[in-house]
Amino acid sequence: MDFKQVILIRADIKMSKGKTAAQCSHASLESALKVLKKDKKLLQSWRREGAKKVVLRVADKKELLDFDKKAKQANLISALITDAGHTELKPGTMTCLGIGPDKEEKIDKITKELQAL
Repeated sequence: MDFKQVILIRADIKMSKGKTAAQCSHASLESALKVLKKDKKLLQSWRREGAKKVVLRVADKKELLDFDKKAKQANLISALITDAGHTELKPGTMTCLGIGPDKEEKIDKITKELQAL
């Protein structure tokens, strides 16, 4: 069985490469920790397969929130990330969303039309 995690990042926010990487890292970790609390075996399977992660872009905050809603409706675990505002962004800026890890086909049903970052 194939597992993966998807991180959705807003394309309308100007962030440095380092800031983008940090925000994606927050999304990956937070979403994985939520999965760990709910289904430890699922997290272990994902890690055993190499912990596949895919970073995709969404247009803006509205689209980010739409995908959070779609993930929840599909019974996928998600983690919405807001920045603390210590460096490049205003405090509370929603930057990205981690979805999963979970079964690849389950995640693909809601994210297949998105493009890679």
